[in-house]
Amino acid sequence: MKLTLNPMFSSLLRVPPAYFVFAALFVTLWVTKPQLMNVNVMGVFVRQVAPLGILVLGQLLVMRVRSIDLSGAGVLLIVNYMMSSGIMGDIHVLFYIPLALLLGLIVGLVNGYLIGRRRVSAVIATLAVTTILAGIVQFFASGKPPGAMPDFYNDIYNTKIWIFPSPVAFWIVLTVLMSVFLSRFVFGRYVASIGENPTAAHFSGVPVERTVIIAHVMASVIASIAALVQSSSIAVGSIRVGLEMPIDAVAATILGGVVFGRGEGGVWGPFFGVLCFALLFVVMTSFGVPEPGKLIARGLIILLAAILYGMRAAKS
Repeated sequence: MKLTLNPMFSSLLRVPPAYFVFAALFVTLWVTKPQLMNVNVMGVFVRQVAPLGILVLGQLLVMRVRSIDLSGAGVLLIVNYMMSSGIMGDIHVLFYIPLALLLGLIVGLVNGYLIGRRRVSAVIATLAVTTILAGIVQFFASGKPPGAMPDFYNDIYNTKIWIFPSPVAFWIVLTVLMSVFLSRFVFGRYVASIGENPTAAHFSGVPVERTVIIAHVMASVIASIAALVQSSSIAVGSIRVGLEMPIDAVAATILGGVVFGRGEGGVWGPFFGVLCFALLFVVMTSFGVPEPGKLIARGLIILLAAILYGMRAAKS
């Protein structure tokens, strides 16, 4: 049975929840803690979510083709360990960049083959890949934490480009590029067609299998870029870094209006979804809310987004 909703309310349901949540958090912070509303303070908090924002770019891509990628945790973990453990020997610090990208490419090809060609469940396949990568790190680490990160990456992470911290500027540039890529190139039309109806897209000549594989390859390469940024943000490596980030990426993507094929939020909806997490952290911290309270608040926001999109799905 279809629900009959007020036309104005129906139009509001088409707006990604991230915009409403961001506005509410922004106003709350502006009214209660105006001293925090300056570029330097907010830049520090937004810089912390830049790796998540980059990871979201890959997540929104695979979710637009009705898939999901939870292997980002494994990529983040193994790139972090590779950079901080000294396992690669005395290689030049710049070589970590192509090595990380190569790792992302390999993981993406594995994911794409399993999901696009073999039709394996995306959740199962990408979780399995994460488990394997985590096991590899645990094997080499033998339970011992890795060492320090190269100073080169920490120094870049702490620089600024005009008023923006470098990670934030980099995230914005990547978001613009992804927006242009999906809106101006043929591949973006393929992604949109598969998201609308994979069967119809197939019979319309869209290379569905190849598009899904490419989407997963791109998502894993983007995850490797996020891993480089995340690793640059910490002074010492960890064998548990980034394990929660793929779930946060899915949450921010849904909050931004991208739900397994539906992409009304485009690229900027999930962008603001990530900013919501940054503002939520600022608001909760400013009010002295402990960590359990922050987790509950984050879960409630995600639940609200799910309810709104459930109502919209029922209407359609």
